[in-house]
Amino acid sequence: MRKLALFTLLTAAVGAAQAFCGFYVGKADAQLFNDASQVIVVRDGDKTVVSMLNDYQGELKEFALVVPVPTVLQKGQVNVGEKAIFDRLDAYSAPRLAEYYDPNPCEARLERRRNEAAMAPVPATAPAPLGKSLGVTVEASYTVGEYDIVILSATQSDGLETWLKREGYRIPANSAKALAPYIRQNMKFFVAKVNLAEQAKTGFQMLRPLQFAYESEKYMLPIRLGMANARGPQDLIIYMLTKNGRVETSNYRTVKLPANMDLPVFLKQGNEFRNFYKAMFGEQAKKEGYRAVFTEYFWDMGWCDPCAADPLSPEELRKAGVFWVNNPAAAASPPALPSQGRMMPMPGAQPVMLTRLHVRYTPETFPEDLMFQETKDRQNFQTRYVLRHPAKIEADACPEARAYLDGVQKRQEAEAQQLATLTGGDISTIRSKIPLLPVPPAPPAKAWWEGLWGSTNGK
Repeated sequence: MRKLALFTLLTAAVGAAQAFCGFYVGKADAQLFNDASQVIVVRDGDKTVVSMLNDYQGELKEFALVVPVPTVLQKGQVNVGEKAIFDRLDAYSAPRLAEYYDPNPCEARLERRRNEAAMAPVPATAPAPLGKSLGVTVEASYTVGEYDIVILSATQSDGLETWLKREGYRIPANSAKALAPYIRQNMKFFVAKVNLAEQAKTGFQMLRPLQFAYESEKYMLPIRLGMANARGPQDLIIYMLTKNGRVETSNYRTVKLPANMDLPVFLKQGNEFRNFYKAMFGEQAKKEGYRAVFTEYFWDMGWCDPCAADPLSPEELRKAGVFWVNNPAAAASPPALPSQGRMMPMPGAQPVMLTRLHVRYTPETFPEDLMFQETKDRQNFQTRYVLRHPAKIEADACPEARAYLDGVQKRQEAEAQQLATLTGGDISTIRSKIPLLPVPPAPPAKAWWEGLWGSTNGK
């Protein structure tokens, strides 16, 4: 079956942070969300490069993609990219866990006070032309890699729908209604099919991402077209690469996910963190009525802290479409050393800011396409969650030990309550997974007068 798809989805034809200096231990990547589409949007001035990750599953001969674009794209403006770039951006910006270990209060009293102050939380064959009776014009056609591409313009949505059907595309019902707003905006339509002969030559089993570059005053991503055949809420992860500041939507609320808080240490085990993040994001999206765009990450691409993956090299950024970075051959950077979760500046870093946005949407909650704006905000932010491992000591090890262990128990309860609030989970189930430190009861306090006259008591 042929498929009609939106700009970013091939279907149906996730407070400011300062230096964390923790140890990265796990992340929740884009594959966590089964129906998530990923898009990379590079923007500076009116120049835009969009990369779409083709997550199509099915017979390749049945694949087709229809994308509204602002201008007629020439062959040189279209490229077949690499999925590895999406994987790198995902790994670098994914929500993450960072862990710390409490110092032994009996051995490092001053160091403990220093660390507690430092670690306090801080506030993505060309179709033959038909007659003009349908109002459809083939503006350009060419083959790029394994894709046969045609650029269309149209004057009526019914005519474009008829043209697509006559060309063999089994498009969803009500497609004309979805196409109409783009026709009114005088947008063009980028239509791609798989050229099976060329696909066989590539040696790739999966379709590679499509990239296209264009100039337009519109800083936007069309999502309405793909809703024509959506079944339930859809996830979209967008990697916005800009020169100066954080990117947000201008026609929907952009909110930061809850982050930089202490959670129980059992989240480090198995799939606990992935399960937590999936539940947490679902709970936050539900609270917002599926009407908000969430910021999952914003950082200067030159460094990270803690590092879930090394920053992208200049060569990788060029492959992502970042057209203003230095030529990689002329400005190669030395290999970055493993970060092990520490703050890691990157030699020869390029002026690139990465904003990771995550949207869960439905046709009813996102009736308009996403419109963006680059802000002047440069405060780093990441969806980071902290695990604090208590020191293993006995309650009578030193005068400070009992008070410390009492504080750990209170902290563990606060962590459990925080986790339940974020996910809507059952607090009893959460408590049962926390390995509580045993704190023996304190010896009974003596009455004030005991021993006042010595042990003889008048004898």
